Amino acid sequence: MNQHCLISGGAGGMGMETARLAARHGYAVSIISLEAERDTAAGLIDDIISSGGEAAFCAADVSQETEIVSAYQAAVERFGPPTGVFHAAGIFTGALVRDLDFAAVSKLMSINVTGLMICCREAARHMSTRSGGRGGSIVNVSSMAATIGGRPGHSVYAASKGAVDVFTKGFAKEVAREGIRVNTVRPGAVATAMTRGLEADPELKKAVEDSIPMGRLGQPEEIAEIALWLMSPSSSLVTGAHIDAGGGGFNVAGSV
Repeated sequence: MNQHCLISGGAGGMGMETARLAARHGYAVSIISLEAERDTAAGLIDDIISSGGEAAFCAADVSQETEIVSAYQAAVERFGPPTGVFHAAGIFTGALVRDLDFAAVSKLMSINVTGLMICCREAARHMSTRSGGRGGSIVNVSSMAATIGGRPGHSVYAASKGAVDVFTKGFAKEVAREGIRVNTVRPGAVATAMTRGLEADPELKKAVEDSIPMGRLGQPEEIAEIALWLMSPSSSLVTGAHIDAGGGGFNVAGSV
């Protein structure tokens, strides 16, 4: 039976590149993303299939439990229990604490934290060797923001990713004897839709790059390589870990 990689947020930059790389490594790929992103995902799926791989789209809003359950079930029915999972679905909300909007904070937490936890629940139910699964590896996307509380105005986003880190470490212990490893990758500023505004503001982009020891933004392909390593036997003793991928962290935590 094929290896099966399931990716939430698979129509976004890091998710798409992880899907492409997983397919090249022989995984059947299930893309879980919003219905509105079906057309975007279709191009990716066509590319994978035309290259001899297997891929399918499963629509889901990860802030909705029933949609997560249905998407996971559809993916399992198509390709079997996943052996690799990459949870990349997430949103960003930026505001100083004194300006926070309750609805915006609630939405961010429902996607970045609660939705990810429920995705992990479904992954464990299908992957666990105790329930007939094949075991495997779950990779949750966190952020370097969790290491310093984020840049000014990013504290809520950073808090959501801090929750991902703590949850992942505890979850990894729960399922370690069920054939499942669980880790996070913590990107810094990566060239995706979430950082697209930097391209329109050269001064802001330079300020961000100057705050990164390596002096540049990351690329989605670089995060995909880490995700695939964490899913592979090469990382067989790694669980409950956080892999920092932020070009060295932050030179300063100043305002940018």
